[in-house]
Amino acid sequence: MAPGGVPGSSRPVVSFGEPEGYDEHARPRPLGRRGRSQAVAAGVCLVLGMGLITGAVTGSWLVGDSGAAESRSTFSAAGSLWHSIPVDQLFPPTVEGQGAGPGGADRTWTRIAVAPDTGCEGAFDPLLRKALAPVGCRRLLRATYTDATQSHVTTVGLLFTKADAPAMASLAGRFQRERLDRRSDLMPLPYAERDTPAARFGARQRASWTISVLTDAPVVVYAVSGWADGRTVDDPQPAEDAMASGATTAPAQAGLGHEAKGLADRIERALRKNVRSATEQPS
Repeated sequence: MAPGGVPGSSRPVVSFGEPEGYDEHARPRPLGRRGRSQAVAAGVCLVLGMGLITGAVTGSWLVGDSGAAESRSTFSAAGSLWHSIPVDQLFPPTVEGQGAGPGGADRTWTRIAVAPDTGCEGAFDPLLRKALAPVGCRRLLRATYTDATQSHVTTVGLLFTKADAPAMASLAGRFQRERLDRRSDLMPLPYAERDTPAARFGARQRASWTISVLTDAPVVVYAVSGWADGRTVDDPQPAEDAMASGATTAPAQAGLGHEAKGLADRIERALRKNVRSATEQPS
């Protein structure tokens, strides 16, 4: 307050300067200023942070590469199973089909014949051979089964191709787009062996079938079913159609669609199990 002034007649003037702190010698210094050591520390933190980010990104790339390599390894391992796995693992002597029959009934299939592993010469009708030609034929394995009553017979096949993953995906896409797996002129042929319930299982006895082109393995899985008594079939039906609710054709009524599809699915599962076993790394 100025001399002679009235208390409260004026307000004190306050100025705000930089806040002060104290250095290591207890000397005042503005808090807003950073020492050289702090700037260096900040720079180090920035470098470390960038390193961690770069490491994380690189790690994600490495994981991606590892996954792709594992996929290629699995695909390659599947392609060699035809000569490295015992036949009883690819085509078990007995196959249980829990819930595989019409209405969810259980099925049991018994192997009655195993074809020698061969090439594909004469193993397919001409049109199916042409459809499968883009993936080539490395080896063909086949086995024929009968049901518990020995009234039905089913041949299941594993065609090991020469194709890589893109070629298999391309063929699978074509089969799906053009519905090639439903064309009766592309049915697989059965394998019959004398002195077995399948002795009379020929081309004219084919009643229902299924074909599956795998994309994670160079393999085509198929199955074709018919009656064991040698009766001919004038209206064969794809398994998916024969299994449909309300289907009234002879193959559907006899459950032959379920025979083909159920057995093919279980042989495919066995194949995948063998692939996993072949690619497992010791712990």
